[in-house]
Amino acid sequence: MAAVKRQDHQLGCGLMGGLFSRRIFPSKKASHPALPAATKPSPETEKPVKKPGLEVEKPVKKPSRSGAVSAPVAGESQARRLSDGQRVSTSSSGSSGPGKDSAELPRVKKDGGGITSSDLSLIVEEHQKSNGSKKATLVRGTSGNVMVLSHLGNLRKSNGSNPNPSPRLAAEVKLDTPRRSSVDGTMGNIVRKSAGHEASPRNRVDPEVLKGMGNERYKKGRYDEALDLYKQAISLDSTKASYHTNMAAALIGLGRLVEAVGKCLDALSVEPGYPRAHDRLATLYLRLGITGKAMHHAKYSDPDAESQYASQAQRIQTRLDKCLKARKLQDWTTVLNKTQFAMLAGADAAPQIYALQAEALLKLHKHQEAHDTFESTMSADFKSCAEIFGHEICAYLYITEAQIQMAMGRLEEAMAAAENATQLDPNSQEISLVLRRVRLVSVARSKGNQLFNGSKFSEALCAYGEGLDLDPFNSLLLCNRATCRSKLGQYEKAIEDCNEALMVRPCYSKARLRRAGCNAKLGRWEAAIRDYETLIREAPGDEEVGRALFDAQVQVMALCGADTSEMRFGSNLVCVTSNERFRHYVTLPGMAVVLFCDKKCSKQVLMILEQVRSRFPSVYFLKVEIEDHPYLGKSEEVGAEKIPMFRIYKNGSRVREVAADHQCGVVLENAVRLHGGKR
Repeated sequence: MAAVKRQDHQLGCGLMGGLFSRRIFPSKKASHPALPAATKPSPETEKPVKKPGLEVEKPVKKPSRSGAVSAPVAGESQARRLSDGQRVSTSSSGSSGPGKDSAELPRVKKDGGGITSSDLSLIVEEHQKSNGSKKATLVRGTSGNVMVLSHLGNLRKSNGSNPNPSPRLAAEVKLDTPRRSSVDGTMGNIVRKSAGHEASPRNRVDPEVLKGMGNERYKKGRYDEALDLYKQAISLDSTKASYHTNMAAALIGLGRLVEAVGKCLDALSVEPGYPRAHDRLATLYLRLGITGKAMHHAKYSDPDAESQYASQAQRIQTRLDKCLKARKLQDWTTVLNKTQFAMLAGADAAPQIYALQAEALLKLHKHQEAHDTFESTMSADFKSCAEIFGHEICAYLYITEAQIQMAMGRLEEAMAAAENATQLDPNSQEISLVLRRVRLVSVARSKGNQLFNGSKFSEALCAYGEGLDLDPFNSLLLCNRATCRSKLGQYEKAIEDCNEALMVRPCYSKARLRRAGCNAKLGRWEAAIRDYETLIREAPGDEEVGRALFDAQVQVMALCGADTSEMRFGSNLVCVTSNERFRHYVTLPGMAVVLFCDKKCSKQVLMILEQVRSRFPSVYFLKVEIEDHPYLGKSEEVGAEKIPMFRIYKNGSRVREVAADHQCGVVLENAVRLHGGKR
């Protein structure tokens, strides 16, 4: 009894001393018999007692009044054979978590009587010294010994089920999963995973790992891959503001600035004072030309950068104000120049500035350039994000689009854009005027088409003229009126309409074809050939253009006194029999392709010649055998070391040489098409 009191005094806890006294001084037989090892435990025994911080809880057996502990249930008998010293050693060495809580407990020297209460007091004292003032918590394990709770190393608190990472990431992310002891039982900190148990949170993809992988992709310029990784990190943890700003950076790299603004705002919704989000928003708003919002966020970013943002915002706003002032004065040349300066100041992605530039080009009758500028820089996000740019700017973007589409002859698209502008700014008089003009031009075009289809060419000409009174440089109406005039035999006036249409829209192929046809009607074959060759380069494969070009070339040859009676469209392979015949074909207007070879020319080269010839019926293909025409080979500087060789002539001049081998078919075809061949 005196020994028990001394143990209790050293431990400082009567209950703990009572528990350990049973190990030192075994008590008498329990008041009730122990359960046999093969007996299944009752539900009450299986029900765990919840302890905070533990993933797996074990039942606590209450000792009988006589001091005996209930016999272990099935599955625990083998584990209980280990001594208490082994249990404590396992508890300390099995810890795998990072940090000071996972430090090893000091090893205890064992004796024949097991661990005494004084040894346990020494363990606790050493643990408290190693952790400073941190107080260790003693809990009772399933085997009846006392353990330090903070040293149950591989027991982790469950945070939920493991999300399924993407297959691509599963191959790249190596999860840091600790190995666990696989003792068949539950003692100390050795945990047996039961069937149907949830996966440990250590098995889930760490969003920080995804973020790091995204950063690596971003540094290499692989913005789309970085964007995907940042998205997955946010799906796992959307409470980190840095994930949202990193995703915004990837979107900026992909040119999706409006979406990047949205992600920065998401970051501020998570952490309102996050400096990086404010800094990124200030930069984005400056690039988008929204100086007021840029300065608002600059106040919450890096204090050293605030003055730099302020000076840049002032430069952009000053130049933007000059653009708007010149627009009111309809000084479109000044508008065009000032927009360039505003972009150089930092507003390189401002939709309002690009719209001003496109409108200035349109008013200067450069419709094709205006269309290309607007389409290449404007996106649907810019035109529809009124919450970022404001209703007034978005309405201006739509009304500029309406005017450009009308000038290009796309009246349905112009009508839709004008109606969108009206919805955003219904009180704008300028928008109302543009919408009314688009409607009237559309009505005039429809009326003219109906009359033309009814072969009422004079009435159709007048209807198209009514539309041109409202929009004098509308390329579609000009070309339609030219068609009516050509039907009426007014070829000179039709050419004038085509010239005006091509002046504002140089790539308008329909107007060019109409002008070539009118020139052919007037016998202006050289002018017609120039237009036909331009059309061939733009649209290879058009048989109508190829035949028209061939006919024009035949007319030129006839005027030069050549015999054209045997010439047929598609019969463009010529065998050279004399120097004069060679000179005749290579100096004709247009193109000629000559194969210089010997009599033993390979069949593969001849097959390539036949294939390319059949694809370009308006181009003459000549075959010259050097043995029969040595003087011709010398004059053209074609020696035996160069043959076989294809040479392209344009209007009598050499423009390209292609070595003739079994793989030259694609190269030769591309060269013919590049220099004006008709496929």
